[in-house]
Amino acid sequence: MLKRREILPAIGLVPALLWGRRARAADPAGFVRQVGDQLVGVINGPGSMTDKRGQIRQIIDRFVDVDGIGRFCLGRFWRLATPAQQHDYLTLFHQVLVTSISGHLGEYKGVRYTLGRVAPHDDTVWVDTTIFRPNNPEAKVQWVIATINGSLKIEDLVVEGTSLRLTQRSDYASFLQHNGDNVQALIDAMQRTLTKGS
Repeated sequence: MLKRREILPAIGLVPALLWGRRARAADPAGFVRQVGDQLVGVINGPGSMTDKRGQIRQIIDRFVDVDGIGRFCLGRFWRLATPAQQHDYLTLFHQVLVTSISGHLGEYKGVRYTLGRVAPHDDTVWVDTTIFRPNNPEAKVQWVIATINGSLKIEDLVVEGTSLRLTQRSDYASFLQHNGDNVQALIDAMQRTLTKGS
């Protein structure tokens, strides 16, 4: 449960055109550079892991559509959840996301990246990046950017052709299928994962 590819692991380190109805008249490439530079600064900078986790949380809060991703990952089961379960799930989803990313920071020391092609894709914009890590092969990561309530947000990462939110959605659906479509069972499992990792 939650081990195959926990949500957005390590975030892949992770000119104004008409991009579509949700991402128009903005600069997605500049947005990705801003987020990427902040992430690289945290990973390669000084400070304890606790300090870095707090900085990562701030970046996620500001730049990632956490609630939207969380609802997407739960899929049809979102409508089956009670309002209290929806609240608890999104709270835990946020914590799992931060914990997952923070848990991989050490693997990315010395990371750098380059920007590539920027292209509209349905109602989002995809920004290509190449991630370079010492002693590791380069990785191709596409940032899926959408405009949410007037602000650019990260909606997904596609790492070497694999959508991380689709992967997580599949994992959740599989878990729920084997647990009687019980959303509370998923919430309890998420809580156990966080407790075990703390």
